[in-house]
Amino acid sequence: MDNNRKKPEVLAPASSLEVLKTAVYYGADAVYIGGEMYGLRAKAKNFSKEDMAEGIRFAHEHGKKVYVTANITAHDRDLEGVQKYFEELKEIGPDALIISDPGVFQIATEICPEIDIHISTQANNVNYRTFRFWHKLGATRVVTARELSIREIADIDAHIPEDLEIETFVHGAMCISYSGRCLLSNYFTGRDANLGACTHPCRWKYYIMEENRPGEYLPVEENERGTYIFNSKDLCMIEHIPELVEAGVDSFKIEGRMKSAYYLATVVSSYRMLIDYIYEHGHADVEIIERVKKEIAKAENRPTGPGFYNGLPGYKVQLYQDHDETVTQEYVAIVQDYDKESQMATLQVKNHFMPNQDLEIFGPHILSTIVHVGDVYDSEDNVLEVCNKPMQIVHTKWSGPIEVDAMIRKIR
Repeated sequence: MDNNRKKPEVLAPASSLEVLKTAVYYGADAVYIGGEMYGLRAKAKNFSKEDMAEGIRFAHEHGKKVYVTANITAHDRDLEGVQKYFEELKEIGPDALIISDPGVFQIATEICPEIDIHISTQANNVNYRTFRFWHKLGATRVVTARELSIREIADIDAHIPEDLEIETFVHGAMCISYSGRCLLSNYFTGRDANLGACTHPCRWKYYIMEENRPGEYLPVEENERGTYIFNSKDLCMIEHIPELVEAGVDSFKIEGRMKSAYYLATVVSSYRMLIDYIYEHGHADVEIIERVKKEIAKAENRPTGPGFYNGLPGYKVQLYQDHDETVTQEYVAIVQDYDKESQMATLQVKNHFMPNQDLEIFGPHILSTIVHVGDVYDSEDNVLEVCNKPMQIVHTKWSGPIEVDAMIRKIR
């Protein structure tokens, strides 16, 4: 791999201030967030104006960037609100706005021309002339449509100006509809995916009913498990990062503004580890790739595949079963403090766990390590038989690697 290429950005999503800080701690170069309106994750917690300002301040203090999503397909009724929203963002000062709608783009250039504009994947960016079009209007980055192959991205890179950046998704859930422009949610539930209110009907199990036999539901199935006709595997490009670097990708984007701090810490730190290794050694060997894949698997809840990057996907990237929302390894606590003299760790409980067992710790600067955890005490030094109160502060003697903000999980 050509190490003269600029190291690509690891771009992480965040649904809250807590998750933003976690993403920064665990290695993200930039974080993308949504305000309370005009992004495409209405069900996410999203950021108030105050939290957004605090998140941007925090990121900038750590030398990181924050991008704000405003990528809805806007109707006339939205335009006045968009204008007021951008006036607020002008004061807060994010590093870029993520936009798909030309009208919203125009408002942004009029109100806050000093803020960079990135063109969302929702704009269906599949050819180099589209990239040039947006660049001519003032965009500094374009996010590729998820339907492009690595070869197509390389071809786009060869035909666009050097100062126009390419961002592409490398990890997370895949939409059945082109560039995520889905109509199923609106049709079935009245909640518009293009306004941020997707109900994920692509994951549902379907039956058909014949017109003259009302109430008689016929299963749509290929075998006894059924067929989830819109249900795709998640995207994971860990094994293809060097190829994407060579193709000219400037920013590796992780999907998941609905995901937890634990999920983001696991995935972000894994991509960070791999990219740093590649740029230090000039390649990625089998051992490092397998290590990173095992790390990511500890936060996954669906099988993964390469999406469209190797060309049109076949049946192997489809998920022919119900999806399980349970992660493979459970996050149980986060380190809040550590006293070196007494070797006592202060933990905040996140999920149920039993004292006197082996647990696994990983952190911003700690590789996954198994540590035996002995007796655990509450704030009054009572020995606990079980830790089952979320947010409870507990203490335990710690004999392995540890740092503040490290996460602890069960071993499965």
